[in-house]
Amino acid sequence: MSVVEQARRARGAAEALAVATRTTKDAALVAMADALVARTAEIVTANAADLAAGREAGLSAAILDRLALDAARVAGIAEALREMAALPDPVGEVVRGSTLPNGLELRQVRVPFGVVGIIYEARPNVTVDAAGICLKSGNAALLRGSGSAAHSNAALVAVLRDAVASAGLPADAVQLLDASSRDSVKELMRARGLVDVLIPRGGASLIRTVVEESTVPVIETGVGNCHVYVDAAADLAKAVAITLNAKTQRLSTCNTAESLLVHASVADAFLPAVLAAFAEAGVTVHGSPEVAAHSSAVVPATDEDFATEYLSADISVAVVDSLDAAVAHIRRYGTGHTEAIVTDSQSAAREFVARVDAAAVMVNASTRFTDGGEFGFGAEIGISTQKLHARGPMGLPELTSTKYVVTGDGHLRG
Repeated sequence: MSVVEQARRARGAAEALAVATRTTKDAALVAMADALVARTAEIVTANAADLAAGREAGLSAAILDRLALDAARVAGIAEALREMAALPDPVGEVVRGSTLPNGLELRQVRVPFGVVGIIYEARPNVTVDAAGICLKSGNAALLRGSGSAAHSNAALVAVLRDAVASAGLPADAVQLLDASSRDSVKELMRARGLVDVLIPRGGASLIRTVVEESTVPVIETGVGNCHVYVDAAADLAKAVAITLNAKTQRLSTCNTAESLLVHASVADAFLPAVLAAFAEAGVTVHGSPEVAAHSSAVVPATDEDFATEYLSADISVAVVDSLDAAVAHIRRYGTGHTEAIVTDSQSAAREFVARVDAAAVMVNASTRFTDGGEFGFGAEIGISTQKLHARGPMGLPELTSTKYVVTGDGHLRG
């Protein structure tokens, strides 16, 4: 079946979802969760085929780990759907309302986008998360995963479609696009008028391709060259702990710190401690000459290092003369995701927050907190780094648009 035909079917399903009650949608989410658990063996068997092909293709251990499913992981994915069912339904929420001087009643209410296309890599759990958050927010989902997870995604979507249909909603609310060639990606990006919004989740090259080539509106997500700036007024013990957590708590996420900036006035006191902590954690430091002077283990940093989202046990480190210099460095190399300052100065914190251009700014906290779950949003489709409509962790409300409902009593405009 062509992508255009799948998109047309999705539009039909979206019409039904737009008027579905919360009770019906939540029942579908619970049915999806129950079905995943009941058919775990089928899913794990399909996943084994992907893992075998991945090993043969030479995929890295990190990618294979993200790809792998077992009974415990399937149970966790199912539990996430149950948690999603317990979240408030954004559809129909009144964003604002008033009675105009002429007596007209004005309400701005949340409504689904309609058809949401999602292009993503490796992780089969995204298949379920995306299907669930789209359904809960009243949208039909067109899912285009990677070829490396083709068997897993096919098994998961088969289970989800059966469950959605059993709950009385159209099975075409969840559809998987062919991942055997790039043609399906190109067709999806050109399906303007059938697909309402496209969300890419993955590496920088994937996101750049979708943003630059799609005629469908795109919400840009993910790439995170995140910084921690240790200010002149920082508590240095706190700064070491925050920096280490931001870098090492999980290496392969977009909210992991990739660069550390240290104010020159505290560099001699702070750098020996943080470099020792990095060495103990197995992190390779790519540093400026001022940093390298404190340890022979420091690799000389290039301009490319400061621009790199490593997603590995590497970090770039530089000494800056001022908060101004830190902000200038971040504006040059940052990706608008998450930036952090460690300081006991309220004025420095206020200035940093006001001047840094990012979806999230942390004050005396790890960059790793930029996450829908950590923010209390529950479900998350990704972290938006653009500025239109949604910015930061995208929960259920961010998967909706709004419409104005105007109620009168025979009102005529004079």
